[in-house]
Amino acid sequence: MPELETARLRYRMPRPHDLDAMLVLVGDPNVMKYLGVNPGTILTREEAKSTLERMIEFWAEHGFGRWVVTSKADDKLIGLCGFRLLDDTPELFYAFARASWGKGLATEAARALLRYGFEDLGFERIVAAVRPANIASINVLTKVGMRYEKEISHYGINAVRYLITRDDF
Repeated sequence: MPELETARLRYRMPRPHDLDAMLVLVGDPNVMKYLGVNPGTILTREEAKSTLERMIEFWAEHGFGRWVVTSKADDKLIGLCGFRLLDDTPELFYAFARASWGKGLATEAARALLRYGFEDLGFERIVAAVRPANIASINVLTKVGMRYEKEISHYGINAVRYLITRDDF
């Protein structure tokens, strides 16, 4: 399966033994503030295990998915990023540990993912769904060239959808 590298980050396939490190991420209410059906709700160990298993299965089914993001400096898991599907369209996803915020890592990851999606996977368009109050994430999306498309209901949650096409990239 593919792995990617950028200046400061490595992106690799999720593995079952990532569970404990992933729990640090999904167990932080600040990280989860804009994620999930119930924003701010942390995942239990069993919920995190189920999420990790679904991530691994998604890769097997689709040939793409969400990666584990590690820091090149210490190989520590600091986030998740990659693609899901939103209405059969690739959806950009990223989440980083609070200690990694404000360093441009989400922007670095989003740029790498868009390039990978268009150049390696042949996507024609990529969307991202974000809660309107998540200004930091909206700033990342606009920095990487995505533009506001419309308001949507995303898993029953009010969100805004951003879009970028291969031609715009």
